Amino acid sequence: MSKIQELPTVLTNQITAGEVIERPASVVKELVENAIDAHSTEIDINVEEAGLKRIQIIDDGDGIPDGDAEMAFKRHATSKIATPDDLLRVHSLGFRGEALPSIASISDTVLTTSTGDSGTLIHITGGDLVAHKPAQARRGTSVTVKDLFFNVPARKKYLKSASTELARITDIVNREALSHPEISFSFTHNGRELLHTTGRGDLLQVISAIYGVQTAKKMVAVTGQNEVATLSGFVSLPEVTRASRGYISVLLNGRFVRNQQLNKAIIAGYGSKLMVGRYPIGILNLEMDPALVDVNVHPTKQEVRISQEPELSKLLTSSIFDRLATENLIPDALAGFEKKREAISTDQLTMALNEASTQTKPQVTVQASKPVEPVVPPISPVSNVVEGQPNPLALQVEADNITPVIIHSTQELQSPIVKQFDEKYQHEVVGLPFDQPNLAGEEAAKETEPADQVQSVTDEMTQTVAISERFPQLQYVGQVHGTYLLAEAPDGMYILDQHAAQERVNYEHFRQAIGEVSDDQQKLLVPIVLDYPTADALRISDQLSVLAGAGLHLEPFGQNSFIVREHPTWFVAGQEQETIQEMVDWVLKTGHLTVAEFREKTAIMMSCKRAIKANHHLDDQQARALLKKLPTCENPFNCPHGRPVLVHFTNDDLEKMFKRIQDPHKSTHESFETEEEA
Repeated sequence: MSKIQELPTVLTNQITAGEVIERPASVVKELVENAIDAHSTEIDINVEEAGLKRIQIIDDGDGIPDGDAEMAFKRHATSKIATPDDLLRVHSLGFRGEALPSIASISDTVLTTSTGDSGTLIHITGGDLVAHKPAQARRGTSVTVKDLFFNVPARKKYLKSASTELARITDIVNREALSHPEISFSFTHNGRELLHTTGRGDLLQVISAIYGVQTAKKMVAVTGQNEVATLSGFVSLPEVTRASRGYISVLLNGRFVRNQQLNKAIIAGYGSKLMVGRYPIGILNLEMDPALVDVNVHPTKQEVRISQEPELSKLLTSSIFDRLATENLIPDALAGFEKKREAISTDQLTMALNEASTQTKPQVTVQASKPVEPVVPPISPVSNVVEGQPNPLALQVEADNITPVIIHSTQELQSPIVKQFDEKYQHEVVGLPFDQPNLAGEEAAKETEPADQVQSVTDEMTQTVAISERFPQLQYVGQVHGTYLLAEAPDGMYILDQHAAQERVNYEHFRQAIGEVSDDQQKLLVPIVLDYPTADALRISDQLSVLAGAGLHLEPFGQNSFIVREHPTWFVAGQEQETIQEMVDWVLKTGHLTVAEFREKTAIMMSCKRAIKANHHLDDQQARALLKKLPTCENPFNCPHGRPVLVHFTNDDLEKMFKRIQDPHKSTHESFETEEEA
């Protein structure tokens, strides 16, 4: 008896299912892609119990003729390709002919399809044909999959929780909807609709349906083209980021693919505009010749090989960089706050003051009614947060989550500051109309203001340098806690982080200065000896020529040691050994090193270490000099680590915060007249 035998069809399909169908999300992916290939305009995905109980995909596509319906469940049976040449130019999402037989071999599957004339029903359980009969059906195809993995208990046992599996399905549906905005997708789970798109071809509408309207408002269109591909899509502004790369969708000819190099190219397009450890949202589609893409790499078809990958990376990086260069990157200071704030009436404030007048100790506290969302701490060699104080850039607390508790005491109401205010302004305020400015107070202030200070302000305004239209003309006002600078402009108020601002100024200075120095070497009076483990020493020995190309010459000094007798002159004094070790570590990590790349990293390090620290008080001249220098930067909006330099409070924001915007339907005088008539 022969020991070698051909495996039964059902068994081979179950083996294939182990590669193609990993979880319920794989079923959804394969069936939805079949529906897309069938030229569908509407696709409905109905799931129960995270797909383990039931998955149903309904489309209005071409349908399957009765004579081909049963053939569709044969292994490697497909209508997508027919010759080896077709495999070199795959235009469809599916082509291997493995999905339907794999799904049917490990579940109870019912397919109902019609080309418009008559319908056909195919019922297969565990790979065995149960029924093949005519059926009434609309044009299109409906596939219902029940009891997934019922005959493969090991696979079902190691599935994740229902919420995790549902999240995987949701991610697949989202990617397909983003890849094909011209198709209307409807996704429901246990009768609850989780996604619905219009199918009008508007990618921004799909982004809004998936990520939310507010996120969609912060997306900008990106286009580009070179000799290899055409680029289109959207990326988020640097102020909208996520903690993982999972929100970046790279589409290749309408197919979602996973490619680390292309993801890195997208992030590189942001330069230093991103926070460390934060990643943008991006949906970018590359249209190129299918002959340059090999999709026959993995059964899931999410991994592909691209013959022109460097050219695609350059296209992504340059297109995103050029697009963001045209944007105003100053974040709205109140973007994270809900602006539906209820005003406290005068009567309520008076009652609070009266009730608090018996207190003996003044207190001002803030209570958070909900837990604050954890925020990734800023990664920087130097912290610009004073120990014991909250970081205003890291905490984003919604306004509705904060309940101010203000307690005044009799002693506080009789303080010298309050008395001084009463003596100076009380008589001037009484009797003025509600919105009329206190002209008397302004005249008094002008009379008491030193003449030299007025002249200084005038000189500062006349000496303001010509800046980009994206950046406002800032007028210095003052400093807060030795950390933040207040400035005003015609369109509102700005708050600047002095450390981030000077870090940006320093960075662009050092980047230029380091790039201009020569490759001359500085001899060391005492050579530097570096010791490494054997494995690292062997790798360094292979990269000595690479390090020499960056101006760093290492000589073997014993078995696992190297000696450095000179270094480039652009090294920072006192940081020679640390800089050399950093260069070596980088070449061990990446396998390559260029002078331009390392000088960029060195400029960031130097700019941070030499920037103003938090709680450092500046005089007016120093602050104005910083505000004058900042607009001359190529990117004045972010520090080299991606943190924002300044935030903006518009005039409308200020008026809303102080309740100066009245009800447009009813003026104050009308309300008084109504009360008198009553």
